[in-house]
Amino acid sequence: MRTATTVEAASGDWRETVDYVTGAEKLGLDMCWVAEAWGADAPSPLGFLAARTERILLGSGIIQLGTRTPVAVAQAALTLSRLSEGRFLLGLGPSGPQVIEGLHGVPFARPLARMRETVEIVRSAAAGERISHSGTAFTIPLPGGEGRPMRLAIRAEHDIPVYLATLSPKMLHLTGEIADGWLGTSFVPEGSRAASFDHLDAGLAASGRDRSALDVCQGAEVAFARDEDELTTMLAGRKKELAFSLGGMGSGSTNFYNDAYSRQGWADVAAEVRTRWQAGDRDGAAALVTDDMVLATTLIGTPDRVRSRLRDWRDAGVTTIRLYPSGDSLAARLDTLGRALDLVREVDREGAGGGPTHPGPLPPDAGPSAPGGGATGLLP
Repeated sequence: MRTATTVEAASGDWRETVDYVTGAEKLGLDMCWVAEAWGADAPSPLGFLAARTERILLGSGIIQLGTRTPVAVAQAALTLSRLSEGRFLLGLGPSGPQVIEGLHGVPFARPLARMRETVEIVRSAAAGERISHSGTAFTIPLPGGEGRPMRLAIRAEHDIPVYLATLSPKMLHLTGEIADGWLGTSFVPEGSRAASFDHLDAGLAASGRDRSALDVCQGAEVAFARDEDELTTMLAGRKKELAFSLGGMGSGSTNFYNDAYSRQGWADVAAEVRTRWQAGDRDGAAALVTDDMVLATTLIGTPDRVRSRLRDWRDAGVTTIRLYPSGDSLAARLDTLGRALDLVREVDREGAGGGPTHPGPLPPDAGPSAPGGGATGLLP
């Protein structure tokens, strides 16, 4: 498994965030995704990080459809690919109506068509073609005007792998059909076949590909507990965070995180959590979240438990694991990350030669992840 993390520039000390990313690169982390959500944008900090790093892959995790035209997305991708000398990964996601309509004032309409056509237009632009597109979501040039098909003045010097952040069955099928990688969340290895991989594999088959063509990039918080008693205390603090995802990440009727948990066996609990959260009963919503719901989608526990869960993620088909290390200081987060990287490498050595390969380029001068780092002492 390759390793990754996610940062954002909307809050906290940006200098510390940069130190975290450069420190993670020294530990041998393979890639860093920059989140956008409803705070800072993704491309701006990615350009900064491109100048401060040398080896690590840098991805937009994610640029939201509807916030930019497809050609503006292509321009940002080509620019960042050039600035990073080929280390850029384009992550795209549909977001949801709460952000797209409530914040940007853009209809959350035809997200499936918008995703497919955005990828088509970005790839056309990156190939240096005159951009001409007639679809259900976009028509370029605008009909009836003076515009004519144009090429971008910037050329692609490197491949730009496209990753899609998707959760619904139709979007997962599209991901398997057209993407180079899948940025998933709310991932439960035990329920992943029916919840995600069946749809991804159907999309892959539709395009004549198999799982080896898709980098399966999944994320989880990683935190180490000394014993089971400390783990119980740690879980209590995570339940309100999960309740927010199930109840507050979306509107009263549209919440893709809630849907994802529902498909993996927690439909009744997830529905009630959303009801209570939307009614303002945040504590009541959090009280409904079970230990199993937190543990199933995180890497929290004793080192032995984290090692065991990493095996589960590897065996389920995860090829890149995004790690969100806990810690109340930069040194603590890097120490947690280093310990997690050591466990990933250990688990990877155990399963060498038995799992799917991961696509997507490493930089020309980059070898395998650097060894060691565990002793050196962000949410997606």
